[in-house]
Amino acid sequence: MKTTTEAQTQLERIVDAVAESYGNGRIIDSLESTALPNERKIVDALGCLHHVIYMGFYSTRVLTPVNLRHHIGEHLHNAFDALLEQIARAVVYQRQRGGTPGKQDIDFGAEVLTDMFACIPRLREEMSMDVEATYAADPSAKAIEEVVFSYPGIRALTTFRIAHELYLRKVPMVPRIMTEHAHRQTGIDIHPGAVIGKRCFIDHGTGVVIGETAVIGDDVKIYQGVTLGALSLPRDGMGDLIRDSKRHPTIGNGVTLYAGATVLGGDTSIGDGSVIGANVWLTRSVPANTRVTYSQGSGGRDDHHFESTDSERPPARESSPFETLTGRRAPSR
Repeated sequence: MKTTTEAQTQLERIVDAVAESYGNGRIIDSLESTALPNERKIVDALGCLHHVIYMGFYSTRVLTPVNLRHHIGEHLHNAFDALLEQIARAVVYQRQRGGTPGKQDIDFGAEVLTDMFACIPRLREEMSMDVEATYAADPSAKAIEEVVFSYPGIRALTTFRIAHELYLRKVPMVPRIMTEHAHRQTGIDIHPGAVIGKRCFIDHGTGVVIGETAVIGDDVKIYQGVTLGALSLPRDGMGDLIRDSKRHPTIGNGVTLYAGATVLGGDTSIGDGSVIGANVWLTRSVPANTRVTYSQGSGGRDDHHFESTDSERPPARESSPFETLTGRRAPSR
């Protein structure tokens, strides 16, 4: 259906008004978009690096020990070329809000990427441990291939571990673009500045939030809806947020965080071996080997229960989040 002449005229007036609004000098009125990093190219490069980490799972070509090096090299060179330009753009944009990258920006990107790419064998080892931990912890997983192809936790962790290496090397914008892409794909929001230990298991994952200064130990299990967040932040004398501080919690080794658990604050730590039940809300530290559960007390009051799980005591059967909330045995998975 063709628009009428009157509608076309009105549309042209609207175009004029929108274009004029860009002259107001606001933050969003910048026209330097051509100098910004290109998200599509960053995502394409990220895809190349995923292929390098899981080459035997993603390749559409027959792989042999003879041609493996060629295929790895093809993906790494493509990722390097794309990221070199985008990192240089991000650096110059951070420095002067636009302009053409100079030699120092290109040199910085090349140094970062060669240093980061040299870590890929270690990243593959870390991701192998994440995949094995996920398969071992989830009885519904029928094969390692299913975990690599289908599990949002593995996709989010792979992207995070790549982005974290760039974050450590002070690359602006690009690491966050990577993890936000994974966030859109998986529903799992991991800031590239977080520290995550070995054999991490994120089950289901939707709604998981892990903040920039969160520290997570080894062998941690995280279920959907878990938040490792910050409390309200103090402001300086100018009214700006004080950003350079430990704002997010520390999670010890072997901790389980069940669905909907919220742990807040940079001074909050969860001791090794503790279990945080579903829908628990914590803003204070928990000692090692403690089980924390939530229930609704009399008069609708929210109660949290703290129980030691030290091995010296006779082990009690661990209540699932379903039991904690309903008082009934959970159905078999």
